[in-house]
Amino acid sequence: MSEAIKNRYEFVVFFDVENGNPNGDPDAGNMPRIDPETGLGLVTDVCLKRKIRNYVETVKENDPYYRIYIKKGVPLNRSDNEAFEQVGISNAAESKDLKKVLKDAKKDNKLDETIRDYMCSHFYDIRTFGAVMTTMVKGALNCGQVRGPVQLSFARSVDPIVPQEVSITRMAISTEEDAEKKSNEMGSKYIVPYGLYRCEGYVSANLARKATGFSEADLNLLWDAIINMFEYDRSAARGQMAVRKLIIFKHATELGNAPAHKLFDIVTAKTNKGVTTPRCYSDYTVAVDDTKLPEGVTCEQKD
Repeated sequence: MSEAIKNRYEFVVFFDVENGNPNGDPDAGNMPRIDPETGLGLVTDVCLKRKIRNYVETVKENDPYYRIYIKKGVPLNRSDNEAFEQVGISNAAESKDLKKVLKDAKKDNKLDETIRDYMCSHFYDIRTFGAVMTTMVKGALNCGQVRGPVQLSFARSVDPIVPQEVSITRMAISTEEDAEKKSNEMGSKYIVPYGLYRCEGYVSANLARKATGFSEADLNLLWDAIINMFEYDRSAARGQMAVRKLIIFKHATELGNAPAHKLFDIVTAKTNKGVTTPRCYSDYTVAVDDTKLPEGVTCEQKD
């Protein structure tokens, strides 16, 4: 594994949606998520992590060290068993008494570390976000839990959103019986006419060193994935979505030189003068007050 990162980071991501549903709520008929008290739109951290995973899986498709653990249609046990086969437990369990093999395996104090290192080195999302790998392997052992160095907050819209339900028609008919009764079918979809969202994130060099080995190469891939996370994930339901700005705060040390909230406070997004109903990114001004940067922290902006 490559050497882990040595600096702590915080970052702020601004992305927008136009005539789309950025993150539907299954408990509300897939309506865009919304804070009922403020009217601000929400996008979950899980949704954004999915976009990052999809990007990495696309650009690192054939790289054995950048595989994705949490992916559609692949049972977690399949990847867990792979780790045990690498340390010889699964193969041994096929030819010996299972209870004895598992008992002997548990005596190895370094077994958990060996399994964890294998999973972290081969799966990018475990190395980045961590994972709960407690599905049972061979009926008794599991791969444990890993706390990842990269964490995201819920994204929240800068201004309140007004979700709209749009009726749609389809000329195709589902069944022969329906063809005798009607010439089209009705449906509906939810959209947000426009919304600018802000998400905040954290990168812990301390956890990278102690837990997963998250490296500089992994970090650069993370920035690329965030910038491009909607580019390879288009769909009619999500409309036009784009990352507009990524603001990165880099600390001079592993544990950091300032509290995260103080860095986030110097990042602002405000509607421009005269704009009452924002409908595009140019209706906003996103700014970083560099004069308030604490000592030992630098700021980089990516568009």
